[in-house]
Amino acid sequence: MNLPRGAMARSFPLSNWLMLCILLGAASPMLAADQYPHRPVRLIIPYPPGGAGDIVGRMMGNGLAAAFGQQVVVDNRGGGGQIIATQIAANATPDGYTLFLASATHAINPALRDKLPYDTLRDFAPITLVAQSPLVFVAHASLKATSIRELIAAARAQPGRINYASSGPGTGGHMSVELLKSLTGINLVHIPYKGAGPALIDVVGGQVQMICTSPLPAMPHVKAGRLRALGMTSLERSPAHPDVPTVAETVPGYQSTLWYALLAPAGTSQAVIRRVHGDAVKVLTDAQVREQLLKLGATPVGNLPQQLQAFVRDEIARWTRVVKQAGITLNP
Repeated sequence: MNLPRGAMARSFPLSNWLMLCILLGAASPMLAADQYPHRPVRLIIPYPPGGAGDIVGRMMGNGLAAAFGQQVVVDNRGGGGQIIATQIAANATPDGYTLFLASATHAINPALRDKLPYDTLRDFAPITLVAQSPLVFVAHASLKATSIRELIAAARAQPGRINYASSGPGTGGHMSVELLKSLTGINLVHIPYKGAGPALIDVVGGQVQMICTSPLPAMPHVKAGRLRALGMTSLERSPAHPDVPTVAETVPGYQSTLWYALLAPAGTSQAVIRRVHGDAVKVLTDAQVREQLLKLGATPVGNLPQQLQAFVRDEIARWTRVVKQAGITLNP
């Protein structure tokens, strides 16, 4: 039987049409998440190519690409104290096709600078903490200290006479020494360099007495007898260097690690966050990936998004206290 024109529309009440539209609208994000990703994903890394952060980022990118069945395109955006890369990530469309590898600097910058072109917590959706890596305090033989305890005693006996190098103001090494100063009340003189390489070279040469830096370039000098390892900055001893005590064994509560975390722009759907989180954790449980991270001196993590958010919040609060006590500022 042929119905008159418009009969079908009249037989289906307007309220039912509205309900159908609502259901279809609610289903569309789920459909999008099921299809995600259907094109390449960009991973912004706030480092130039070649360094440890870049290696960790590319490792994650390769693992995610295999899990996604889509290419993950690494976008290196070094410079500007990582602010440039972070702003680009914060302003990206929150559709899951831009991810960001944040580092410890992500939590240090809001402590150092009154104004940033983004909000460190509100403008990002947490996914997972990828890995943590300790720094190590190393000293030249001219500094008569073989442990953190002896360093503290020497600094108290000679206030302002012991100096230390860093790769620049506000860097992890600088802040790690300032944290030690704030917890112990000692006075150490900061000598900033433009990069970790030149700073370490001058400590090896005896122009500066000590440095807190990555174990990767420093420990070969320790093994060769050119430097002494005083202490690791992690809470627990490094699996790669179990003979080196932690600073916390002498100074309870001390902890300062380099870390890398996977973030997305705020507003990215929870369905996409869950997908990326699940795949990222699988990458971090892969035996080959874990072995590669451990060779870099990093410990894989893979925690929950809410745990990462709490971790970043705590990091910001801690570094803010250290910065205020030390009177450090990078404001123009």
